[in-house]
Amino acid sequence: MESNKHVVTRRDFVYGTMSAAAAVSIVGAMPAGADEDASTRSSSVVVVRDEKVQGSDQKVDANVLKKMLEETVVRVTGKTTTKEAWLSLVTPNDVVGLVSTPHLNPTHNEVVDAVKAGLMEAGIPEKNILLAQGGPDKAKACTALIGLPSLKAHWLTGIGTVMKLYIMYSGKPRDYHGENNAKLGEIWNLPDVKGKTKLMLVDALRPLCDKGPQPDPQYMWNYNGLIAGADPVAVETVCLKIISEKRRAINKEPWPLSPPPLCVEAADKVYKLGTSNLAEIKIEKFGWMQDVLI
Repeated sequence: MESNKHVVTRRDFVYGTMSAAAAVSIVGAMPAGADEDASTRSSSVVVVRDEKVQGSDQKVDANVLKKMLEETVVRVTGKTTTKEAWLSLVTPNDVVGLVSTPHLNPTHNEVVDAVKAGLMEAGIPEKNILLAQGGPDKAKACTALIGLPSLKAHWLTGIGTVMKLYIMYSGKPRDYHGENNAKLGEIWNLPDVKGKTKLMLVDALRPLCDKGPQPDPQYMWNYNGLIAGADPVAVETVCLKIISEKRRAINKEPWPLSPPPLCVEAADKVYKLGTSNLAEIKIEKFGWMQDVLI
């Protein structure tokens, strides 16, 4: 297990991959003291995998996926039953928005359907469960959000998974492309978004490690996993590690994402959304361990 390696550093991102002008811009955007070492923190991320959830034909076995999801939410919350787990995240009075990756290597429908079914079995009325991907009005309509992004690289933001998930809530997605992906964290602090995310559950059944979001079979593989946690930055950090290790395996040497995913560390250091230091993240892995990459 490699969770004790500090692979995401401010020096790596700001000085190693950005142009000098962009580096000045990002540093200037930081509030006083934002780049100082954080006090001791701890975030947990759960990785659940099952080799049998899909085969070479990429057909998802809904029954296997259901068991994976149940284990995931129980492990994330520390509760005894699936019902208790869901109800520790949301209540029947919440309007729960399910926010998935909408197109071009989208979240599997089976994942969205399984989460909706789990919520309903826990007592959340169907009318209170919304598909909430889209513009600012979608976020405003919800009292709680569950993120369901697919795991993928992205040619406009480096990684196109957790931090990018709410980009449409900004009403101006083009403002967050290229090196400006470092600003994605500000979307999470918008009044209609801030504090609403109860769980980040990543669809890592068949990730894409390059050329995203357009699917390219040569860079896709059956990871057959779910990655989840309450800390979105920690979840994204684990996702970034998996993508980076897969790219290294393909290229036989480090193969940096382009543009660099500045959003991950900035979400921590600038926007205070969670933990981007892999050494501060407790990673719990369950199920199939072959090529787990983390």
